[in-house]
Amino acid sequence: MTATAPTAVITGASSGIGAATARRLAAAGYRVVLTARRTERIEALAAELTAAGHAAVAYPLDVTDRAAVEAFAASLDAYPSVDVLVNNAGGALGADPVASADPQDWRTMYETNVLGTLHLTQTLLPALTAAGAATSGAGTVVIVSSTAGHGTYEGGGGYVAAKHGAHVIAETLRLELCGTPVRVIEVAPGMVKTEEFASTRFKGDLTRAAAVYAGVSEPLTADDVADTIEWAVTRPAHVNIDLLVVRPRAQASNYKVHRES
Repeated sequence: MTATAPTAVITGASSGIGAATARRLAAAGYRVVLTARRTERIEALAAELTAAGHAAVAYPLDVTDRAAVEAFAASLDAYPSVDVLVNNAGGALGADPVASADPQDWRTMYETNVLGTLHLTQTLLPALTAAGAATSGAGTVVIVSSTAGHGTYEGGGGYVAAKHGAHVIAETLRLELCGTPVRVIEVAPGMVKTEEFASTRFKGDLTRAAAVYAGVSEPLTADDVADTIEWAVTRPAHVNIDLLVVRPRAQASNYKVHRES
């Protein structure tokens, strides 16, 4: 790892897609800055990557706390550049219909999936722009949305609304940054089986969480999604992958899934 290695900031790096993306980008030669609320998780991952010869640092961060995000952005002034931001922090809570959904669940999802993405993107955009200009390349903003951001389904109102918000940030930002040395990439995963997503959504109800994947022999893994993120980020600087939708073969839409008996 050289002192001039590009730097990638990854939110939600304590597990799942975020952790897998950190491993992928570190192996691709990036200095990775791991952020999440769970300090022990990101410190353990940073230690794992460092032991493997990669450059990694952990920075505990709540993306919904604007002051904390601004302090984090200021801390990155010590780095030669900030080249990539992967907005991965997010998640779903609940699966109730609109008529009976918990407004606090909706608020939490909006603040994490939408405002968290906004906070990180706004505060790091100057550094990403400077990195692109300095290298005649491209600073890169990645927004990990979801197929929920592109289609509705019953019981998903709050999560669908939040992920539509994340999608709109990506689409609007790309228009607004046209002509600048910054790319905006949206990766929208479908059914991904990670260790926490469904159990968090159903607030620890493991039976309901398991039912999400019942009969689906090969849902996506976190590494499948991380692989697509790495591929999109490492395209030549003039190539922008506007939107990459990735689903398991067994899933044709948010509500059309082949399940084996």
